Amino acid sequence: MESKVQTVTARGWGEWGTVAIAIVALAGAMIMQQTRLGNPRLAQLDPRQAEQQEALQVQMLRRSPTLGFDNMIANYAFLKWVQYFGDEEIRDQIGYSLNKEYFDAITRLDPRFAEIYPFISTAVSFAQGEPELGIQYMERGVAALSPEINPKAFLVWRFKGLDQLLLLGDIPGSIESHEMAAQWTLGTEYEDYAELYQGAADFLRTQPDSTRIRLWSWNEVYQNSINESVKQRAEQEMLNLGASKQITEEGQVIFVLPETP
Repeated sequence: MESKVQTVTARGWGEWGTVAIAIVALAGAMIMQQTRLGNPRLAQLDPRQAEQQEALQVQMLRRSPTLGFDNMIANYAFLKWVQYFGDEEIRDQIGYSLNKEYFDAITRLDPRFAEIYPFISTAVSFAQGEPELGIQYMERGVAALSPEINPKAFLVWRFKGLDQLLLLGDIPGSIESHEMAAQWTLGTEYEDYAELYQGAADFLRTQPDSTRIRLWSWNEVYQNSINESVKQRAEQEMLNLGASKQITEEGQVIFVLPETP
Protein backbone atom coordinates (compact mmCIF):
# COMPACT_ATOMS: atom_id res chain seq x y z
CA MET A 1 0.00 0.00 0.00
CA GLU A 2 1.43 3.35 -1.01
CA SER A 3 2.37 5.90 1.62
CA LYS A 4 0.05 8.83 2.23
CA VAL A 5 2.87 11.18 1.41
CA GLN A 6 5.33 11.47 -1.43
CA THR A 7 8.94 12.25 -0.60
CA VAL A 8 11.25 14.26 -2.82
CA THR A 9 12.48 11.45 -5.03
CA ALA A 10 12.34 10.51 -8.67
CA ARG A 11 9.02 8.80 -7.99
CA GLY A 12 6.16 10.24 -10.00
CA TRP A 13 8.36 11.85 -12.64
CA GLY A 14 6.72 9.85 -15.38
CA GLU A 15 4.15 12.62 -15.63
CA TRP A 16 6.90 15.00 -16.68
CA GLY A 17 7.60 14.53 -20.34
CA THR A 18 10.44 17.03 -20.12
CA VAL A 19 12.09 15.78 -16.96
CA ALA A 20 15.46 15.83 -18.72
CA ILE A 21 15.55 19.58 -18.36
CA ALA A 22 15.75 19.20 -14.59
CA ILE A 23 18.88 17.10 -14.96
CA VAL A 24 20.45 19.48 -17.43
CA ALA A 25 19.94 22.39 -15.04
CA LEU A 26 22.38 20.89 -12.54
CA ALA A 27 24.74 19.21 -14.99
CA GLY A 28 27.05 22.19 -15.36
CA ALA A 29 27.47 22.66 -11.62
CA MET A 30 27.95 18.95 -10.94
CA ILE A 31 30.59 18.58 -13.63
CA MET A 32 32.48 21.55 -12.29
CA GLN A 33 32.49 20.12 -8.77
CA GLN A 34 33.62 16.70 -9.94
CA THR A 35 36.70 18.20 -11.61
CA ARG A 36 37.96 19.18 -8.13
CA LEU A 37 39.77 22.18 -9.54
CA GLY A 38 41.10 24.53 -6.95
CA ASN A 39 43.59 27.24 -6.13
CA PRO A 40 46.34 25.59 -4.01
CA ARG A 41 47.59 28.91 -2.68
CA LEU A 42 44.17 29.95 -1.40
CA ALA A 43 43.48 26.49 -0.01
CA GLN A 44 46.42 26.95 2.37
CA LEU A 45 44.77 29.99 3.93
CA ASP A 46 42.06 30.12 6.54
CA PRO A 47 38.81 29.54 4.60
CA ARG A 48 37.34 32.93 5.49
CA GLN A 49 40.61 34.66 4.74
CA ALA A 50 40.68 32.89 1.38
CA GLU A 51 37.12 34.05 0.67
CA GLN A 52 38.04 37.64 1.52
CA GLN A 53 41.07 37.51 -0.74
CA GLU A 54 38.95 36.05 -3.53
CA ALA A 55 36.37 38.80 -3.05
CA LEU A 56 39.06 41.45 -3.40
CA GLN A 57 40.22 39.86 -6.64
CA VAL A 58 36.69 39.95 -8.04
CA GLN A 59 36.37 43.59 -7.06
CA MET A 60 39.60 44.33 -8.89
CA LEU A 61 38.24 42.62 -11.99
CA ARG A 62 35.17 44.87 -11.85
CA ARG A 63 37.00 48.13 -11.14
CA SER A 64 40.23 47.88 -13.11
CA PRO A 65 40.38 49.55 -16.53
CA THR A 66 40.03 47.06 -19.36
CA LEU A 67 41.81 49.09 -22.05
CA GLY A 68 39.50 47.52 -24.60
CA PHE A 69 40.29 43.93 -23.61
CA ASP A 70 36.89 43.24 -22.06
CA ASN A 71 36.53 39.83 -23.73
CA MET A 72 39.96 38.66 -22.62
CA ILE A 73 39.35 39.77 -19.04
CA ALA A 74 35.95 38.08 -19.07
CA ASN A 75 37.65 34.84 -20.16
CA TYR A 76 40.14 35.19 -17.34
CA ALA A 77 37.34 35.90 -14.84
CA PHE A 78 35.51 32.76 -15.92
CA LEU A 79 38.63 30.65 -15.41
CA LYS A 80 39.03 32.24 -11.97
CA TRP A 81 35.44 31.30 -11.18
CA VAL A 82 36.10 27.71 -12.30
CA GLN A 83 38.91 27.53 -9.74
CA TYR A 84 36.74 29.15 -7.10
CA PHE A 85 33.77 26.86 -7.66
CA GLY A 86 35.89 23.72 -7.83
CA ASP A 87 37.81 24.43 -4.63
CA GLU A 88 35.77 21.95 -2.59
CA GLU A 89 38.00 22.16 0.46
CA ILE A 90 36.97 25.77 1.05
CA ARG A 91 33.51 25.67 -0.54
CA ASP A 92 32.47 22.83 1.77
CA GLN A 93 33.30 25.03 4.73
CA ILE A 94 31.93 28.44 3.78
CA GLY A 95 29.82 27.99 0.66
CA TYR A 96 29.52 29.82 -2.65
CA SER A 97 28.83 33.44 -1.80
CA LEU A 98 30.97 34.79 -4.66
CA ASN A 99 29.18 32.99 -7.50
CA LYS A 100 26.93 35.98 -8.04
CA GLU A 101 29.87 38.40 -7.85
CA TYR A 102 31.66 36.53 -10.62
CA PHE A 103 28.47 36.31 -12.68
CA ASP A 104 27.95 40.04 -12.32
CA ALA A 105 31.54 40.82 -13.28
CA ILE A 106 31.63 38.51 -16.30
CA THR A 107 28.30 39.66 -17.75
CA ARG A 108 29.29 43.30 -17.32
CA LEU A 109 32.54 42.68 -19.16
CA ASP A 110 31.17 40.46 -21.91
CA PRO A 111 27.44 39.70 -21.89
CA ARG A 112 27.89 38.00 -25.27
CA PHE A 113 29.96 35.22 -23.68
CA ALA A 114 27.12 32.74 -24.22
CA GLU A 115 29.10 29.65 -23.27
CA ILE A 116 29.38 30.62 -19.59
CA TYR A 117 25.67 30.99 -18.84
CA PRO A 118 24.78 27.29 -18.34
CA PHE A 119 27.51 26.89 -15.73
CA ILE A 120 27.51 30.04 -13.67
CA SER A 121 23.77 30.77 -13.83
CA THR A 122 23.07 27.31 -12.44
CA ALA A 123 25.64 27.90 -9.70
CA VAL A 124 23.92 31.13 -8.65
CA SER A 125 20.46 29.58 -8.75
CA PHE A 126 21.15 26.21 -7.13
CA ALA A 127 24.30 26.72 -5.05
CA GLN A 128 23.21 30.11 -3.73
CA GLY A 129 19.46 29.79 -4.02
CA GLU A 130 19.08 33.09 -5.88
CA PRO A 131 17.35 32.33 -9.20
CA GLU A 132 15.95 35.86 -9.44
CA LEU A 133 19.46 37.27 -9.49
CA GLY A 134 20.61 34.65 -11.97
CA ILE A 135 17.79 35.64 -14.32
CA GLN A 136 18.63 39.32 -13.87
CA TYR A 137 22.17 38.69 -15.10
CA MET A 138 20.94 36.43 -17.90
CA GLU A 139 18.85 39.36 -19.13
CA ARG A 140 22.13 41.06 -20.00
CA GLY A 141 22.89 38.21 -22.36
CA VAL A 142 19.40 38.26 -23.84
CA ALA A 143 19.78 41.99 -24.56
CA ALA A 144 23.27 41.75 -26.03
CA LEU A 145 23.13 38.49 -27.98
CA SER A 146 21.56 37.14 -31.13
CA PRO A 147 22.09 33.96 -33.17
CA GLU A 148 24.07 36.03 -35.67
CA ILE A 149 26.47 37.22 -32.95
CA ASN A 150 26.94 33.81 -31.37
CA PRO A 151 25.22 30.63 -32.56
CA LYS A 152 25.13 29.41 -28.94
CA ALA A 153 23.11 32.43 -27.86
CA PHE A 154 20.05 30.19 -27.42
CA LEU A 155 21.66 28.84 -24.25
CA VAL A 156 20.79 32.01 -22.37
CA TRP A 157 17.08 31.63 -23.12
CA ARG A 158 17.25 27.91 -22.35
CA PHE A 159 18.73 28.31 -18.87
CA LYS A 160 16.59 31.30 -18.08
CA GLY A 161 13.60 29.10 -18.86
CA LEU A 162 14.93 26.36 -16.61
CA ASP A 163 15.25 28.66 -13.60
CA GLN A 164 11.77 30.02 -14.26
CA LEU A 165 10.36 26.49 -14.28
CA LEU A 166 12.41 24.62 -11.70
CA LEU A 167 12.68 27.23 -8.96
CA LEU A 168 10.33 30.14 -9.57
CA GLY A 169 7.28 28.40 -11.00
CA ASP A 170 6.98 31.12 -13.64
CA ILE A 171 5.35 28.92 -16.27
CA PRO A 172 4.39 31.70 -18.72
CA GLY A 173 7.95 33.03 -18.52
CA SER A 174 9.43 29.58 -19.02
CA ILE A 175 7.20 28.97 -22.04
CA GLU A 176 8.36 32.22 -23.61
CA SER A 177 12.02 31.49 -22.85
CA HIS A 178 11.86 28.00 -24.35
CA GLU A 179 10.13 29.30 -27.45
CA MET A 180 12.80 31.96 -27.85
CA ALA A 181 15.49 29.32 -27.36
CA ALA A 182 13.86 27.29 -30.15
CA GLN A 183 13.74 30.33 -32.44
CA TRP A 184 17.38 31.22 -31.78
CA THR A 185 18.57 27.78 -32.85
CA LEU A 186 17.02 28.17 -36.30
CA GLY A 187 19.58 28.72 -39.02
CA THR A 188 22.44 27.55 -36.78
CA GLU A 189 24.20 24.22 -36.41
CA TYR A 190 22.05 23.65 -33.31
CA GLU A 191 18.76 23.76 -35.19
CA ASP A 192 17.98 20.18 -34.18
CA TYR A 193 17.32 21.47 -30.63
CA ALA A 194 14.41 23.60 -31.81
CA GLU A 195 11.95 20.71 -31.61
CA LEU A 196 13.04 19.88 -28.05
CA TYR A 197 12.64 23.42 -26.77
CA GLN A 198 9.37 24.04 -28.56
CA GLY A 199 8.15 20.70 -27.25
CA ALA A 200 8.98 21.79 -23.70
CA ALA A 201 6.99 24.99 -24.19
CA ASP A 202 4.01 23.09 -25.64
CA PHE A 203 4.11 20.59 -22.78
CA LEU A 204 4.08 23.35 -20.17
CA ARG A 205 0.98 24.83 -21.79
CA THR A 206 -0.92 21.61 -21.21
CA GLN A 207 0.73 20.64 -17.88
CA PRO A 208 1.43 23.91 -16.05
CA ASP A 209 1.55 22.48 -12.51
CA SER A 210 5.23 22.60 -11.51
CA THR A 211 4.70 21.96 -7.79
CA ARG A 212 6.53 18.65 -7.55
CA ILE A 213 9.43 19.56 -9.76
CA ARG A 214 9.89 22.81 -7.81
CA LEU A 215 9.84 20.81 -4.58
CA TRP A 216 12.55 18.57 -5.98
CA SER A 217 14.60 21.58 -7.10
CA TRP A 218 14.40 23.48 -3.83
CA ASN A 219 15.19 20.27 -1.97
CA GLU A 220 18.39 20.06 -4.01
CA VAL A 221 19.23 23.58 -2.90
CA TYR A 222 18.43 22.75 0.72
CA GLN A 223 20.28 19.45 0.95
CA ASN A 224 23.43 20.69 -0.79
CA SER A 225 23.91 24.01 0.97
CA ILE A 226 25.82 24.71 4.18
CA ASN A 227 24.72 28.34 4.23
CA GLU A 228 21.95 28.86 6.76
CA SER A 229 20.26 31.72 4.88
CA VAL A 230 20.19 29.63 1.69
CA LYS A 231 18.70 26.67 3.56
CA GLN A 232 16.07 28.93 5.14
CA ARG A 233 15.09 30.28 1.72
CA ALA A 234 14.83 26.76 0.30
CA GLU A 235 12.82 25.53 3.29
CA GLN A 236 10.36 28.40 3.05
CA GLU A 237 9.88 27.82 -0.67
CA MET A 238 9.03 24.17 -0.02
CA LEU A 239 6.65 25.03 2.81
CA ASN A 240 4.96 27.55 0.52
CA LEU A 241 4.40 24.72 -1.95
CA GLY A 242 2.42 22.87 0.71
CA ALA A 243 5.15 20.50 1.87
CA SER A 244 5.67 19.55 5.49
CA LYS A 245 9.06 19.25 7.15
CA GLN A 246 9.79 15.88 8.74
CA ILE A 247 12.72 14.22 10.47
CA THR A 248 13.41 10.57 9.70
CA GLU A 249 14.55 8.04 12.30
CA GLU A 250 18.06 8.48 10.93
CA GLY A 251 17.85 12.21 11.62
CA GLN A 252 17.54 13.24 7.98
CA VAL A 253 15.40 16.26 7.17
CA ILE A 254 12.89 15.62 4.38
CA PHE A 255 10.04 17.61 2.89
CA VAL A 256 6.91 15.82 1.72
CA LEU A 257 3.71 16.72 -0.07
CA PRO A 258 0.32 15.26 0.81
CA GLU A 259 -0.81 12.44 -1.43
CA THR A 260 -3.02 13.79 -4.21
CA PRO A 261 -6.23 11.93 -5.16
